[in-house]
Amino acid sequence: MKRTEIKTLLLNAEVGAKVNVKGWVRTKRGSKNVAFIALNDGSVIHNLQVVVNFESIDESALANVNTGASISVDGEVVASQGSGQKVELVAEKLEVLGAADPEKYPLQPKKHSLEFLREIAHLRFRSNTFGAITRVRHSMIFAVHKFFTDEGFFNIHTPIITGSDAEGAGEMFRVSVLDPLKLPMTEDGKIDYKKDFFGRETNLTVSGQLEVETACLAMGKVYTFGPTFRAENSNTSRHLAEFWMIEPEIAFADLDEDMELAERFIKYLIQYALDNCMDDLQFLSQRLIESEKDKKAEEKSMELIEKLRFVLNNSFEHVTYTEAIDILKNSNYNKKKKFQYPIEAWGTDLQSEHERYLVEKHFQKPVILTDYPMGIKAFYMKQNDDGKTVRAMDVLFPQIGEIIGGSQREDNYDKLVTRMKSQGIPETEMWWYLDTRRFGSVIHSGFGLGFERLMLFVTGMGNIRDVIPFPRTPQNAEF
Repeated sequence: MKRTEIKTLLLNAEVGAKVNVKGWVRTKRGSKNVAFIALNDGSVIHNLQVVVNFESIDESALANVNTGASISVDGEVVASQGSGQKVELVAEKLEVLGAADPEKYPLQPKKHSLEFLREIAHLRFRSNTFGAITRVRHSMIFAVHKFFTDEGFFNIHTPIITGSDAEGAGEMFRVSVLDPLKLPMTEDGKIDYKKDFFGRETNLTVSGQLEVETACLAMGKVYTFGPTFRAENSNTSRHLAEFWMIEPEIAFADLDEDMELAERFIKYLIQYALDNCMDDLQFLSQRLIESEKDKKAEEKSMELIEKLRFVLNNSFEHVTYTEAIDILKNSNYNKKKKFQYPIEAWGTDLQSEHERYLVEKHFQKPVILTDYPMGIKAFYMKQNDDGKTVRAMDVLFPQIGEIIGGSQREDNYDKLVTRMKSQGIPETEMWWYLDTRRFGSVIHSGFGLGFERLMLFVTGMGNIRDVIPFPRTPQNAEF
């Protein structure tokens, strides 16, 4: 008999139908004459209740049916006698596909901490929380590609191994095949990377932006969605060493069009989650409420689905960096020294606490900050006429802070070269990028959305390590 997924059975199966299901046992309980098995196959957050009558299936067949075991069940769909689901399955044949030693299986039917589940990341998919996150993550990946395809964008695969540092921060993972015990050296005592695999020093990419810009200046509207890497020794709940970035780039578009695209894009993703992931979102919402039940009212998060609708129902507030600094500097939070990083003067690089204050306390809606000081932004951003600021924008969300960062790109060759020199970026290494400004340069803009930051917002999880299957952080590459 062909297998029926539990999601399909719960949605469409008719009472009296004969079906086969396969999955993993969540719980088993029973009495003298009957056993009840909660079965899940990952297709949906809900379990299917399998009823085993010992009159038709010998009790000994259940000896290895423990939490974590995989089983196959043939049976008849009947109307459920309990609450929570309309149908259940009365077993007529049961086979254990893979046993799970109840003494050793770590994911028992009880509450486990998120920290413990990170230690068994290879099994945490089987928990309700991570099953829900995985399904939402898949839906968001699909929605990203659907949005850009419907908008006429082309997907570009940018290099994972690169010789350029798009952010200029230098926090990159080196890629090399040189023997660390026998490094070739130049006459001046430096490592001779000409002897390395690529004939030069290379790293894992921190961004696909520079490369995708070259495609933009021929294809018009492009985007890349791929892994990026930061060798930043940070153990916060918002940082990963390996994460995924979505980076669209649009030709003939200024910062205003860039901001409009960013708002439309993120609202599309949130609406898609509400339309297609409601069962999982409701579970994650209840999980969040339960995890915060001991917090004071003012410390609790906004209810998850309410928060998502809050973003959809509000136009984003547009504020310049200079206006934001004035608001922050004159706020009671700053005057009463409630900020961990006090705002003292124009030019301060805003922290997450400042961004969240603007969104959650002052404007009470998502905010787009624009026109940042040149000194705290990347070399490729379009310079404003004031000589002090650049045409940058950050989208700020409640409970997250910055979720999108973007800008209009500097399309003037001479200004770009001057800016690169001021930041010590060699022209010889970036000749190909400069060529795009020498040959048919146009106004163009783009942004980057950290996919895991989006997942934090959509799922309501508090730690970024819990929204990616196998987190890579300092001192952690276990799986």
